[in-house]
Amino acid sequence: MLDHINVVAAREVPEGMQEMITTNDLPLLAMEYCQGGDLRKHLNLLENCCGMREGSVLILLRDISSALTYLHKKRIIHRDLKPENIVLQHGEKRLIHKIIDLGYAKELDQSSLCTSFVGTLQYLAPELIEREKYTVTVDYWSFGTLVFECITGFRPFLPTWQPIPWHNKLRTKQKDDIVVYEDLTGEVHFSKHLPQPNDLNSLLSERLERWLQLMLKWCPQERGKDPNATPSDCFSQLEVILQLKLVHVLNMISAKILTYSVSEEETVADLQLRIEKDSNIPATNQELLLEAGLALEPHGLATQCIDGRRTDSPLVFLFDRSSCSYEPQFAPRTLPENIRFIQTCHKPILAYSPLRRTCGQAWHTIRSLKDDWQRLQQGQKAAIMSLLRYNSSLSKQKNEMVSMHQRLMAKLDFFTTSLHIDVDKYQEQTATGIGTTVLNCVSELEEEMMQLQPDIVDVQRQPWRSGEALDTLEGKAMELFRKLREKPRDQRLPGDSQEVVRLVLQAVQFYERKLRDFYTHLSKTAVCRQRVMELLPKVEGMVQSMVESEQVLMSLQERRQRELWNLLKVACSKVRSPVSGSPDGLPTPSSVPPLLTPRHSLQQL
Repeated sequence: MLDHINVVAAREVPEGMQEMITTNDLPLLAMEYCQGGDLRKHLNLLENCCGMREGSVLILLRDISSALTYLHKKRIIHRDLKPENIVLQHGEKRLIHKIIDLGYAKELDQSSLCTSFVGTLQYLAPELIEREKYTVTVDYWSFGTLVFECITGFRPFLPTWQPIPWHNKLRTKQKDDIVVYEDLTGEVHFSKHLPQPNDLNSLLSERLERWLQLMLKWCPQERGKDPNATPSDCFSQLEVILQLKLVHVLNMISAKILTYSVSEEETVADLQLRIEKDSNIPATNQELLLEAGLALEPHGLATQCIDGRRTDSPLVFLFDRSSCSYEPQFAPRTLPENIRFIQTCHKPILAYSPLRRTCGQAWHTIRSLKDDWQRLQQGQKAAIMSLLRYNSSLSKQKNEMVSMHQRLMAKLDFFTTSLHIDVDKYQEQTATGIGTTVLNCVSELEEEMMQLQPDIVDVQRQPWRSGEALDTLEGKAMELFRKLREKPRDQRLPGDSQEVVRLVLQAVQFYERKLRDFYTHLSKTAVCRQRVMELLPKVEGMVQSMVESEQVLMSLQERRQRELWNLLKVACSKVRSPVSGSPDGLPTPSSVPPLLTPRHSLQQL
């Protein structure tokens, strides 16, 4: 009995069902029900026309590799791994992929080879098609083909070709080639790299390219092994990839995402040194913000910005503290190969299959532009949240400064009133500067903060939030692609893709135009933040200065009080001392009432 979460499980046939359903002597086999449908249904969704999202690809890699490792340890070779034989189950936190149909044993004769080749046999390893001896490496080929399709949206090797020319052409590929495709002119190309567009980040794309080169080797003895790597087998290498802890940093200056693999011990300061090499922003000038506007501290761990509960990729936003002026530094976007061909060729007529793929690429390109725009908006929101946090700290310091100012003024008024008959003492107080320099600066700082607040309110209005045009263009491109996909087979005729390519060019022009407006607004936010950062230490310094002034004032008041009590002490001692020969017949000191306590004396005074 097989027992693995990623292999569909057998169930007991309910009592009585055997007699109700069986029409012959064959036994019934009950399997668990998976309500998510199969992977083919998922791949056929519009949004997966150019491959699945990165998070979904990683989940599939983890599930299917785990299932195959389990089956191979049980000495079971699946031999027919394809999207139709992977079903999806809704788990508590995510979709779970399960392998089904473990009973493939179909005899491959010439008729079955020709009739079932497209869409099914392309997942079979060459040695199975050639009826040669095989091992578990046939599952490596199928798994590699499946993963390639999930990443890009199409099978890697001439997916529309018939079996004999397909086989002959594919035999000529080099062992590291992972894709063989036909361009819009009919020319066949071989490549060792994942084609664009897809939704993988650059680091993951590079790692999976090397892994696919192992999985899609023509020679079964070499397939799945890399003698120059440790570990050398494909599943161990895939596990290393899946264990990567990736930090995605959006450079708000270049609008490019930088991806880094970090260790458990790596600090933010270590990460900043790596960012410095790629962005030319010195580590001391870098500010890394999370989505909520919280700044990463250099001594903190770099892994703190990785949220394992999310299937998407949370971003860290990179800003340059030394700059308050952001200028667009983006390079012209590289469009997919089919789109570039349509641009340069005068109204080409395409067969249905390349036409459908071109329309899908066009829609994906506009959708990617919209995603880029939304990520930049997230970065702007993070900058505003950071600004508001600092402004909140500034407001608290301002309130403390005003409160301290009022308290100090009250004490100063009391002290100066007490000393108004003592010119020397008053001059001594004036020399401390409490009533002049320190207190005059308070009103100046208050005025600066008052002038800053309208600008902070203004940047929160976000006048640059005008991405509705991208939504409209994406909707039009999606509708064109949907209608093309849903055409009946007898109506799938050649056509041109000028209209959808025109939508792509409009989207690119709009994006680049709005990007300039965006950076103008981002510069305003940076200026406000810089002003807040400059004011904050001034206000903190003023509060500290007034605390020190208060201490000086209290020291002077304490000294004055001591001097007053000393005078009282002298006066009282004179009253207590004997007075001889009093001419006025005053009472002797012995008849004077006892001296009052200081507290009672003050009350009488």
